[in-house]
Amino acid sequence: MIHGPCDYVPPVEVEIVEKRRAVPLDENEGIYVRDIKTGKVRTVTSESYLLKPNEELWAKELPDVVEQLLAKETSRDRKAQAVVSNIVRDKTRVVTYRTPHNSAVQIYDYKAKKARVVFGPELVMLGPDEHFTVLSLSGDVPKRPHVIKSLALLLGPDFMTDVVVVETSDHARLSLKVSYNWHFEINRDDKVEADKLFQVPDFVGDNCKTVASRIRGAVAAHTFDAFHKNSAAIIKKAVFGADEHGDSNDSITFEANALKITNIDIQSVEPVDQRTRDALQKSVQLAIEITTKSQEATARHEAERREQEARGRLERQKIVDEAAAEKSKTDLLSLQAASAAVESTGQATAEAKARAEAAYIEGEAAVKQAELQAQASKIKGESDLEQMRAAQEAEVSHQQALNELELSKARDIADIESTKFKEIVDSIGADTIKSIAQAGPEMQAKLLQGLGLKSFLITDGNSPINLFNTAQGLIGGMPDGSSL
Repeated sequence: MIHGPCDYVPPVEVEIVEKRRAVPLDENEGIYVRDIKTGKVRTVTSESYLLKPNEELWAKELPDVVEQLLAKETSRDRKAQAVVSNIVRDKTRVVTYRTPHNSAVQIYDYKAKKARVVFGPELVMLGPDEHFTVLSLSGDVPKRPHVIKSLALLLGPDFMTDVVVVETSDHARLSLKVSYNWHFEINRDDKVEADKLFQVPDFVGDNCKTVASRIRGAVAAHTFDAFHKNSAAIIKKAVFGADEHGDSNDSITFEANALKITNIDIQSVEPVDQRTRDALQKSVQLAIEITTKSQEATARHEAERREQEARGRLERQKIVDEAAAEKSKTDLLSLQAASAAVESTGQATAEAKARAEAAYIEGEAAVKQAELQAQASKIKGESDLEQMRAAQEAEVSHQQALNELELSKARDIADIESTKFKEIVDSIGADTIKSIAQAGPEMQAKLLQGLGLKSFLITDGNSPINLFNTAQGLIGGMPDGSSL
């Protein structure tokens, strides 16, 4: 092989066998590649691949039913059946299948002799030696085998409907239309339980046959009348079984493929024989008439009973009212007698009671007045005391405020004077003050030195000096023995 890009001019002895291009592949795409020397086939995915000199594309053949199911899946994805029908699958491309949600697909590897189960939603890519397990399920009503072909097994919950012909103990043939609610109850992480799903090829047909046999056996033990009255309970107990108390169970699980039936619905019960159907219709009509007449008789009896009860209540009420009237008359006579007795003795009693009540009221009023006077005196004394205390506290507070005000004023004046003196000193300067203090004596000393005086004393009239002692001191104190 000569890899481009390049220009190649083949010699006369060279024959160009094939021109190859790199095949670009997405993550969900692949091709089958066969090694010509060894014959080994492998898949190449998720890369751009150019065949080697000893490799070629390999076409994977699939059964016709698988081809049809894959074409149907492709047409459903593209929504163009007419267009897809004219498109032929590229057999060198890796076969892919989108497993629907809540479904399972089994893939068997004929070379490794192993099967794997893929749960949806997932994209399945077949290896060179792998093939799908095609499901052939029963369909229609009543169920017929090999009606439904599918690659994916739906896990439910879903329902299936079947028609079962049964015969009662009195040889009445009935056609039952029964619907079953079902789902697969498995652990997806357990490979053993996952493999159970495909151990029964036609779980629909086997399930319907098993349930139909149980229903036939249960119905055969009852008469038509008994079954017609308790059909739901009989069928449910026959299919689900009964517990230790005799009550029907809620569900049944088939261990072979983990299929669980959770409910049974009887949609219709029809006799197969025309005579039985006519007899049933007459029986139903007769039952309806009997029920209607029974309800009418019951309603009539109920109305009569209510009428009798109403009459009895009315009679009892009349008797009760008459007894109450007689009792009221007796009470009235008693009250009239008591009123006459009270009227004869009432005036004297009333006057005595009035005088006693007046005296009692006067005494109560005097006591109340005394209590009020005492309470008023107490309130007045407490008010005067509180007023005096408030005046004293106000005076003390006023005096304290004045003292604090005077103290604050003196403190502020002292602060102002000290601040003023400090600012004056700071503004004049220490050297200036020193110069001002020394200026007068220095000038006087210089004046006296200009007069030629050796010793002198200067004073004013406000500060007299004892000249006697001073003179004595001056005379005795001259260092050269001279006198002034």
